[in-house]
Amino acid sequence: MLNKDNKIYVAGHHGLVGSAIWNNLKARGYNNLVGRSHKELDLTDQVAVKQFFDEEQPDAVVLAAAFVGGIMANSLYRADFIMMNMKIQCNVISEAYAHGVKKLLFLGSTCIYPKNAPQPMKEDCLLTSPLEYTNEEYAIAKIAGLKMCESYNLQYGTNYIAVMPTNLYGPNDNFHLENSHVMPAMMRKVYLAKLIHDGEWEKIAIDLNKRPVEGVSGAASHDEILTVLAKYGISDNKVVLWGTGTPLREFLWSEDMADASVHVLLNVNFSDIIGIEKYSSVHYGASTNGAVDRNHSAGRGGAIPALGEIRNCHINVGTGKELTIRKLSELVVKAVGFEGTVEFDATKPDGTMRKLIDVEKLHSLGWTHKVEIEDGVQKLFDWYRQSLED
Repeated sequence: MLNKDNKIYVAGHHGLVGSAIWNNLKARGYNNLVGRSHKELDLTDQVAVKQFFDEEQPDAVVLAAAFVGGIMANSLYRADFIMMNMKIQCNVISEAYAHGVKKLLFLGSTCIYPKNAPQPMKEDCLLTSPLEYTNEEYAIAKIAGLKMCESYNLQYGTNYIAVMPTNLYGPNDNFHLENSHVMPAMMRKVYLAKLIHDGEWEKIAIDLNKRPVEGVSGAASHDEILTVLAKYGISDNKVVLWGTGTPLREFLWSEDMADASVHVLLNVNFSDIIGIEKYSSVHYGASTNGAVDRNHSAGRGGAIPALGEIRNCHINVGTGKELTIRKLSELVVKAVGFEGTVEFDATKPDGTMRKLIDVEKLHSLGWTHKVEIEDGVQKLFDWYRQSLED
């Protein structure tokens, strides 16, 4: 069990997930936190990562750093996505082990599951059929990361846990129209369509100065602004969204994700996940001082006959609830106070029709979500408007 004096390294502490985990730990009274920006520490640099662990000697690690991007980036930079993420994971996990880190939490993604996985997706459907081609490299890297955690635990008796969050939204979300996810993109489109109708050009300028669209800022002419926004389905009191609106999606408030992550970090051990109490005595009993014995493992390669095959030890993190994209648009319209028209262009692709995860394992470990989607959409819009004033 970690105490409040233990030093916790949060890798990726400026990101959507990492920043929320950092704030959650702070709120719980864990103030001995360590973070490094990408400029300060390149996690793909093995020597630099070793030097960091030598200097800081963290007691626990949260690995929330990753090389990420949308469908286009995943398609264009396939080698980068697998290599960069594998380097980050290998460097951090291997140095955590070498420096005797007590607990490690690895953050993945539900993109690890097969493209045609049965719904809702249980942890056990991992590696049962082919992945979605467009993000195959990222998914393979994340699968390797969770397997590293699993394998270190089985061979060395470490306590490394992997969690796989569903679609996230919340503070510090990405609202850039060219590469944002469905909810923030939809929200900004509806907001801008309302501002155009209301003639609120000063607010439009503030919005575009904060997040230019294709290089067009608030300094551009009204015609230039209207032209570029029209490319994204935004016009006077009207928004056009891609697809039919029928695909189902699950969303989790990022601060809920952080709370789940910290709950697992502080309260859940590998032995809890595999449900076999004797696992702890097999591994952790090997040393007289309570430390992991690095020269011996009673279960090298996981070959402990009493345990059988141990796999799929990761934990899905989500709500277990879903809604259609059309219903989501209605919640966004209500939050923004939009009185115009939302149309769906059925000639455009829908993407995956359903992507829901099973959260029974998470619930059994003592955590359930708190923020429902209806409240979360309003909270996100409130945050977005506040971000324009900062």
